[in-house]
Amino acid sequence: MNRHYLVLCLLFTFITIQIKAQDVSLDPVTVTSSIVEKRASETGRNIAVIKGESFQNLPVHSIDDLLRYVPGVEIQARGPMGSQSDIVLRGGTFQQVLVILDGIRLNDPNTGHFNSYIPISPAEIERVEVLKGASSAIYGSDAVGGVVHVISKTFAARTLDGNEDAPGTKTNVNARVSAGQYGLLNASAGAFYQVNKLAVSGGILSNNASGVQQRGTKGFFHNNTASLSLNYRLSDAWNVAVRSSYDHRDFAAQNFYTVLKSDTASEKVKTSWNQLRLAYRKNKSTFAFDGGYKFVEDTYAFNPHAIANNSKSRLWQGLATWQQAFSPATSLIGGLNYQNRNIASNDRGNHSIHQLAPFVSLVQSFGTNFTVTPSIRLDWRQNIGTEAVPQITLSYKKDSWQLRGSAGKTIRDADFTERFNNYNKALVTGGNVGNPDLKAERSFSYEVGADWFLTTNNTAQLKLSGTFFQRLQNDLIDYVTTPYAQMPRKDNLSPTGNFGLALNIAEVNTSGFELDVQSATKLGKDQSLLLNAGLTWLDSRNSNQVPSFYVSSHAKFLANFSAIYQLKRFSFSLNGLYKQRAAREASAIEATISKNYFVMNARAEYAFDGRMLAVFAQADNAFDADYSDLLGSKMPGRWVLAGVRFNLVK
Repeated sequence: MNRHYLVLCLLFTFITIQIKAQDVSLDPVTVTSSIVEKRASETGRNIAVIKGESFQNLPVHSIDDLLRYVPGVEIQARGPMGSQSDIVLRGGTFQQVLVILDGIRLNDPNTGHFNSYIPISPAEIERVEVLKGASSAIYGSDAVGGVVHVISKTFAARTLDGNEDAPGTKTNVNARVSAGQYGLLNASAGAFYQVNKLAVSGGILSNNASGVQQRGTKGFFHNNTASLSLNYRLSDAWNVAVRSSYDHRDFAAQNFYTVLKSDTASEKVKTSWNQLRLAYRKNKSTFAFDGGYKFVEDTYAFNPHAIANNSKSRLWQGLATWQQAFSPATSLIGGLNYQNRNIASNDRGNHSIHQLAPFVSLVQSFGTNFTVTPSIRLDWRQNIGTEAVPQITLSYKKDSWQLRGSAGKTIRDADFTERFNNYNKALVTGGNVGNPDLKAERSFSYEVGADWFLTTNNTAQLKLSGTFFQRLQNDLIDYVTTPYAQMPRKDNLSPTGNFGLALNIAEVNTSGFELDVQSATKLGKDQSLLLNAGLTWLDSRNSNQVPSFYVSSHAKFLANFSAIYQLKRFSFSLNGLYKQRAAREASAIEATISKNYFVMNARAEYAFDGRMLAVFAQADNAFDADYSDLLGSKMPGRWVLAGVRFNLVK
């Protein structure tokens, strides 16, 4: 393990001594920090940006795979290739990360375990922005550890005005098919077309395998996503964009949620997503209305003899935003967000919650170097009431340096699983039980950091970022082992059962430091190296030392990276991570969580003339590491596959 760690550190430091010029910007325009378009170096936040094309160039199979190797992002995977993953940022729980698609939230009302089911085909993705740290003043509940914002090519497209003869046609078609061990057959395809007033895109992703052998079952998966979107310019000032998606995942879920030996579970999750944006932009004013509807049906069977849980959740939402640039130095953003979350379940019952929140943010620059962004949100929730959520961000940019700081309040309300899990069953013999009396989590977060850019020909070629952060949390929600005698509600519980009760576990304080490197390097003629790497140190302290599940599961140290080396028609890509965390075990199922592990994926590709067609071979978990991210959910060992890729750009 130390040898693997040394290899990772060498990869991390290699780029700092090999810098030459290449036309790749590491300071892109972003929108996640304040809704206003700004260079990442001007936001005052630590933002990682991943281009959508990375999905085609790296050894990954799903969007959560892609996020797994983004600096500072911890993906706790229960199964491979999009089956299920929890997204963790800065040591938060998996419910404390907000996932956004083209400006509106995706977080599922039922459970945060579904937040990685992002209903868009990878071919449609323009970029992914990962904002690390608190963002509740703009985005509301759940944006505690940070925000993952997926931005599509269609919604980001700048369509031209009414001149039908104007140039600007863009066409991109790509496809990939691969096959490998354990009955693996994966396919993805997509297209984007833009001309004058119109931009349209669509795509599919399908990952399938009979799977590796597990205890009494196989780790199969059939995960499929299809999406279609359109952006049309109605006039010089108005445009409309729409999206519709369908996502279906059918997978083995053994010990995804329990450590019981009788657990041979399977699960099916069906998601439909529909989204509308109507936007107005003229001179210095911008107005946008976004509406979204999400429907999820989850069917979970603990084993073949159990009655399956069936839950249908819906998320209705509307978001109106207004931006006014009063001068180059002053911009004001205001907005109003409405949400209705509801569920109908044979396990959790029928429930509905309304939420309404106005917010306002000021972006004020002083001179050319210093920017202050105060924000405040007034969040009303039907079950809790109203409270203010303030935040302030500071940024000082001078030459190649950005100094930044941020402080603010964050909130998170319990989801329907945390409140009502196992409440509607006739008899519960064990497992996690919800608690309708949970209070909302509240925390105060602050951070200070610096970014340094090495720039050639006005283009950043190397970015080094360091950030210290701390989050002081009250009433954090987690499952705590609780004997039957202490359960607050015993109506449907077996006296001999072992239970985990959802509780507010007093104070949890998390401190950490993250170091990130992004680089684009020209090594010589027809040679290039792209690298993203990160190191994160975390320390969480619980005031009452109550043993809990998810709070103790985050990494104490995380190093992750991705790299692409290209030489003429040949390319070689790697991604990997090294993780240290608390060791755990479940003797009933002979499962363990090791103190550390290292996993790496590798891919070699050869492109034919013109680079439209390429063949590749890939090894996931190349060193055949024996590991789990969460207790009981063992990940596959080495998995070898090969395939062909097509890409047309005009």
